[in-house]
Amino acid sequence: MSRTSYDRFLTVFSPEGRLYQVEYAFKAITGSGHTAVSVRGMDTSVVITQKKVPDKLIDASSVTHLHSITPTIGCVMTGLTADAKAQVFRAQKEAADWRYKYGYEITPGALARRMANINQVYTQRAGMRPLGISMILIGIDPDHGPQCFKLDPAGYFVGFHATAAGQKQQEAMNHLEKKWKKLDNGKGADDPAGASKALSRDEVIEIAIEAMSTVHATDYKPGEIEIGIVSTSDDENPKTRGLWRVMDEAEVEHHLLAYAEKD
Repeated sequence: MSRTSYDRFLTVFSPEGRLYQVEYAFKAITGSGHTAVSVRGMDTSVVITQKKVPDKLIDASSVTHLHSITPTIGCVMTGLTADAKAQVFRAQKEAADWRYKYGYEITPGALARRMANINQVYTQRAGMRPLGISMILIGIDPDHGPQCFKLDPAGYFVGFHATAAGQKQQEAMNHLEKKWKKLDNGKGADDPAGASKALSRDEVIEIAIEAMSTVHATDYKPGEIEIGIVSTSDDENPKTRGLWRVMDEAEVEHHLLAYAEKD
């Protein structure tokens, strides 16, 4: 059998032990033309992604890759938009079921595990296909503070101090790793968790903007990127402290100018 024979079926392994249909789902993410970056610090988690409006007649306010799942958990979706909407609706349902069953909001870790389990089932049943999306979840855990998890179509999930997904994922990850090594007076490589916990709200936002600008070699305008944030910092508005929200263009512009001036 040729490779083309093995990639006709989701549930059939190739002789090398590969599932080609699952690998193609990963290619759908990198081929989406979008990049997303997430960073977490002492009291803040942030996600940033490009905002591309494909047609001038489209209402730009209806185009977004950032979604709210619970009041304290949000996500950025990279890949096929329709698949992303389906997974967001499922995540919202799982979070609502948890709240109904246990009487309190689901934690980011529990939601990430549940969604990863669902994704994994999609790789072993012939009646459905893997979703061509990568989900980065951020939120506040009552016990562990800000959280950041990344899920992939294979059902793998893991927590990150900083991560990226999409077209320029590898370049962004390389940039973030280099950045982390310089943190905490060069001790970031030996103690990444300690370096992460030393980052303030503004520093977290700045690192995320820097990563996006560097890998695309672009000075972004406020309408070209989206920033989602969950923060318990004193710098955050008391009304939104600890809650997921998407920054408006004026606030995005403020942080872009702060980064440009520092640069």
